[in-house]
Parts: sequence; structure tokens; C-alpha cells
Amino acid sequence: MKKLRIFVVEDEAIILRSICLFIEAMGNEVAGKAVEGLSAVDRIRKTVPDMVLVDINIPGKDGLTVVREACLEKMIPTIVITGYFDDDLIVKANCQCVFGYMMKPVTREALAAGINIAWSRAEAYIEECQRAEKSEMALKNRKDIERAKGILMDEFGVKESEAMKRLQNMAKKRREKIEIVAQEIISANNKFGG
Repeated sequence: MKKLRIFVVEDEAIILRSICLFIEAMGNEVAGKAVEGLSAVDRIRKTVPDMVLVDINIPGKDGLTVVREACLEKMIPTIVITGYFDDDLIVKANCQCVFGYMMKPVTREALAAGINIAWSRAEAYIEECQRAEKSEMALKNRKDIERAKGILMDEFGVKESEAMKRLQNMAKKRREKIEIVAQEIISANNKFGG
């Protein structure tokens, strides 16, 4: 596993210090720390760490608000830390970038396992999202090519195979991907009342 830059949000000084020591002992780096939610959001946004460990009950903004405001948009993997077990809290903590939930007191072993598991889950989730995005883009591109072929078939009275050859030739001459040429044909057709 790569060396992670981890940001820690914890309001209890002794716990904050021990978590930071555990992180460094694992071979990771403490990217930053905060003892309350208001500054945590700003610091996390500026630091853009690989992972965030956040206590739920902190002054200013609570830990879950910090997660929503600072981690969710950039999909920063997060582990939520709490001093007590609460079913409602687990439901509230169930957001896309939360990949772990730890109870205090946090031991070195539990933290190491939690970070490793959360990082592995986050990597798998991000890979799956990227695959889904690529599939969605491939489908959109395929639809655009089919639509552009239809426009060329109507415009020039040619068969599908000839329309495809024309699309391929246009792409080759322009040195552009065929889906770009297809999008331009669709756009021009829409613009000129097709």
C-alpha cells in the first residue's frame, strides 16, 4: 500500500496525539490536523489529503458536516471515529466517502486495520465508478455515431455502410475521433433545423 497523507480531526489532545503517532508509525504522513469543525473544512480543502480521520463530536461543525463539506466532492476516503455506538449515527455516517467507522479508544492495531481496509474499499469503489463512467461514455459515443449515421443517410440518401465510411473518412481527414465528428454533425443538424 502506498504511503498515505492522512488528515486528523479530533478535539481531545491526547487522542489526537496518539492517532498522529500511530499514523506515522505505520509509515504514513499526517497531512494536517484540526481540533474543531470550522477550521477542519477549510484545512482539508486546502490540503486535499489521501484520507481523513474525523471524530463525530467536535466543536464548531460536527464531524459528519465536515465530511459532507470537505470530503464528499473530492471523494476523499474517510473514517469516522466516535466514543459511543449509535445506530442512528451509523445511518447518518453512511455517505459515499465514508469507508470506515471506529470506536474509541482507538488502538494502533485497530487503526492500522481500519486504514488499510478503508483504503482498499475506496480504491475498489473509485475503480468501479471510473469503469461505470467509461461504459456510460462509450454508450453515449455509440448513440452519437448511430445518430450521425442516420443524419448522413437522410441527407445524402446513402446506406448505413456508406454513412459509416463517410464518418470514418471525415474523422481521418480531421485527425479527430469519430465520436467528435459525430457530435459536430448532430450539432450542425440541430442548428440548421434537422
